[in-house]
Amino acid sequence: MAFTKEELEQYREIVNAYVEKRRPPMHLRNQVDISFSIKNQSIEIFEIRSRFDDPLKIVEIPIAKTTWVKTQKVWRIFWQRADLRWHRYDPVPEVKTLEEFIDVVEADEYACFYG
Repeated sequence: MAFTKEELEQYREIVNAYVEKRRPPMHLRNQVDISFSIKNQSIEIFEIRSRFDDPLKIVEIPIAKTTWVKTQKVWRIFWQRADLRWHRYDPVPEVKTLEEFIDVVEADEYACFYG
């Protein structure tokens, strides 16, 4: 089940504030940038850049993902490993708020999100 209109607005505001803080300076954004998407019950933060082997093609490189589990009232945290699959972030597998998710990603204690 997708988020309500009010939830979407609230979550966009929270994640957008974080992304805006992390974005590179304006003069570099045509080379590398950061953004997010909301699909169903998940929010994904990703990097946007040109492919190294074809600069005319743009790719989105996943950074972090969280999924709302309504029945448990928790946000599950995921990171993408080299196998290109999302894996639970075992140091902090779930949090109660979206702000806590952002804190975990920003801290990146085990270098899983930003390397």
